[in-house]
Amino acid sequence: MSNDRDSEPTISSNVEEDCPCRDGMKPHVELSRRGLLMSAVAASASGVMSATAMAADKTKAPPGAALYDVPDDPTKVMGRGVHEDGGYGTRSQFETEVREKEDRPLDATSWTYTPLAATIGNLTPSGLHFERHHGGIPTIDPSRHDLYLHGLVDVAKKFTMADIKSLPSITRRYFIECSGNTLFEWQKPTGKNVQFTHGLLSTSEWTGVPFAALARQVGLKENAAWVLAEGADAAVMTRSIPLDKLMSDALIAYGQNGEALRPEQGYPLRLILPGYEGNTQIKWLRRLQVSNRPFQTHEETAAYTDLMKDGRSKQFTLQMDPKSVITFPSGEMMLPKAGFYLISGIAWTGRGRVNAVDISLDGGKSWAPARLDTVPEPNCTVRFSYPWHWDGKPAVLQSRCIDDAGNVQPTRTDLIKVRGLHSVYHYNAIQSWAVAADGSVSNVHV
Repeated sequence: MSNDRDSEPTISSNVEEDCPCRDGMKPHVELSRRGLLMSAVAASASGVMSATAMAADKTKAPPGAALYDVPDDPTKVMGRGVHEDGGYGTRSQFETEVREKEDRPLDATSWTYTPLAATIGNLTPSGLHFERHHGGIPTIDPSRHDLYLHGLVDVAKKFTMADIKSLPSITRRYFIECSGNTLFEWQKPTGKNVQFTHGLLSTSEWTGVPFAALARQVGLKENAAWVLAEGADAAVMTRSIPLDKLMSDALIAYGQNGEALRPEQGYPLRLILPGYEGNTQIKWLRRLQVSNRPFQTHEETAAYTDLMKDGRSKQFTLQMDPKSVITFPSGEMMLPKAGFYLISGIAWTGRGRVNAVDISLDGGKSWAPARLDTVPEPNCTVRFSYPWHWDGKPAVLQSRCIDDAGNVQPTRTDLIKVRGLHSVYHYNAIQSWAVAADGSVSNVHV
């Protein structure tokens, strides 16, 4: 396998004749790709109705859908009239992907995983964006919600929602990744599929007002250096953010994917910090206090710190490092036979743009460049793909992300050398999927 980035991977003429390869599968296999994905989901989640189970329940529509009779020939019967959905659309009753919930003693402090293998394109539907809550989802009336900006400022100010929406806004696509994404992989391969290994990642188009615009209205003192961001949830979630970051690209967001934020994503206001770990992007934002030092809150002393190999802990490891994962084929899928498959996945970095993605078919012994299917943007995911003719023999599939700052996603061995085995956050080692001779795919460490 070549390491030459200039040589675009190609499909052999025989494969092209055999397969249009539009959906990553050979055309004459019995299972469709979506069927494989649903099989993967069905075998995973415990305590939650799986997508396949819901699909099999013909009397109940999946979440976000409505159930209708299916005619034998839709051209022979009149379809539904407009506005029967009440004016807010639903998805098809045949689309069954859902977020899966982590089993925790209290749902209000739990999280859900985005079904990465089933999403299309580079944006996550708002209804499938992963969640992480520390005190449940508050119900907030925007007409009674204000944002306070005070501390080391010339004039403290209260902003109503109307004040904020009256300011010039910008719209950008950014990923948000929980620093605990892949947290169960430090000791041993644990997640059975990519939803559970990497599903604390989502990408949205965010709309809001730059923090810098609010800062200009209040005036910052000369010694201002940090800002405490506080949420209006039951946990009163707080994090200290470097002022430089806020002034460079932070957004006070009220829009997500063309509509208002969902309640679980921080309605009516959320702090967006491109490339930073998810917990710092405070939801239900109500207060920003400017200071000359970090506030050393519970979340940055007892919670979101990184335990190192020597037993010390690092604070404020805020940027997310380069990372990628193959979503097809991935854990709990089953390849029906040898032949052509289109490997696909997602790559991201909080340190700039994704510059390249490499693919290995032999557990990291050799690498070849993948095709980037979307245009890299700062702090945004990219889709990648790579044509693969599987010969039916065991293989270990991997991907690695390289960003435009030159950072390379590490191997698991290299990460453990630096971090040890007892960390929780910021696991970004290369993910390995083992394909067995029978076509089954599983999570392995190499």
